[in-house]
Amino acid sequence: MRIFSSRHEFAYSWEEVSTCNWRKYCPWNDKSDHVIAVDTLSRTLDPATNILRTERLITCKQAAPKWIKSILGSGDESMVYEVSYVDPKAKKVTMCSQNMTWSDVISVQEKVVYTPSLIGIGKTNFEQSAKIIALCGGWQKIKNTIEEFSVERFRQNAARGREGFERVLKISREVFAEQREQAQQEKMAARM
Repeated sequence: MRIFSSRHEFAYSWEEVSTCNWRKYCPWNDKSDHVIAVDTLSRTLDPATNILRTERLITCKQAAPKWIKSILGSGDESMVYEVSYVDPKAKKVTMCSQNMTWSDVISVQEKVVYTPSLIGIGKTNFEQSAKIIALCGGWQKIKNTIEEFSVERFRQNAARGREGFERVLKISREVFAEQREQAQQEKMAARM
């Protein structure tokens, strides 16, 4: 088993980050071009806690080498199951995901948490962790190699994902600022 963890602080408020989280795989995020589809399976709001629970299926282009895909009998797509919880009272977004493709060979369980920064006003903490377990029977050397390769790939993809999300946040802030300005101008024009 290998563990990956990462921390980052976004220079955006928790409200901006939690809202833009749903746009993470949008067309203007050139770092998420591997994502083919994001399907919402269910979405429920707990009336007692106001926690929004969402289940999604994320379909991606398979990045594995062709020789591995041919051995494992896999196609060009992979699937990830994600469950997220948005707690507006605690100002916390928690996302848990699990690979579905090749899950009998390798298990990748990821957890991402967004919370307001306690240090910087208008900033958001990002904590990411992943547990990677190769399920190759008793061949420890092969298991270690697969896990080490997977952690390194995960590290690269995590950095790319943060870059892409920064872009989504920046563009969203600009678009919302333009919309707010236009709405204010329309209000002023209506008063005249």
